[in-house]
Amino acid sequence: MNVVIFRLKTGGEIINSRSQCPHCKEKLSWYELIPLVSFIIQLGKCRKCGKSISWQYPLVEFFTGLLFLAGFVYFNPDGLIAGLQFPYIIYNLFLWITFCFLIIVFVYDLKHYLVEDKVIYPAIIIALVFNIYLWINSGSLSVLTSAIAAALIVGGFFLTIILVSRGKWMGAGDVKIGIFMGLVLGLPQTLIALFLAFLLGTVVSIILLILKKKTLKSEIPFGPFLVLATIIALFFSSVLLNWYLGLI
Repeated sequence: MNVVIFRLKTGGEIINSRSQCPHCKEKLSWYELIPLVSFIIQLGKCRKCGKSISWQYPLVEFFTGLLFLAGFVYFNPDGLIAGLQFPYIIYNLFLWITFCFLIIVFVYDLKHYLVEDKVIYPAIIIALVFNIYLWINSGSLSVLTSAIAAALIVGGFFLTIILVSRGKWMGAGDVKIGIFMGLVLGLPQTLIALFLAFLLGTVVSIILLILKKKTLKSEIPFGPFLVLATIIALFFSSVLLNWYLGLI
């Protein structure tokens, strides 16, 4: 995922090219590519030129592993054996693939204020195919219609904002993320994630304004907030919904 994030911007070969130091271009050996371990052993520096390795590498590795583990434990309460059996393994694979797409979108949008079509379109297609699989496997069309309805609601909402503001308040990439959110979460979880995204965005924006890191005219990418909200909703939507209904 780090390779994808870096090379999408530079236009470098992603699949058929070996990893290398971004500074001296030295090809990296297998023992320099062990997640987290290599970064710690090398003290965060390239073995060849001695220049610092971006903290993006260990952070992406850490949170990827954390999400994979948390997702497997949370959605497989019956343990490892059950989680590796069909059809649970299909859901786990989809969950892990979803986490990969979300992490790439989060980091890339945070760095470049852009949602790459090469990433988000495959994510949308895979999510749609998975929902069709759920429909066929369960025999319940509501699974598919809920996901499509959620995708249309959020995507349409963002598209309306773009049209009203003439592209000043939100980018087209957020529409695509919204569609992906809807297909992953369905209803009403997507609405919870949408609320959380705007809440997180507002809080962070206020903090940045107070710290004078941003001004009222500054651009802040909304994609990372949508990603965070999607992950929170995946794990805690039921808790949040019950809490909200309890208040009512």
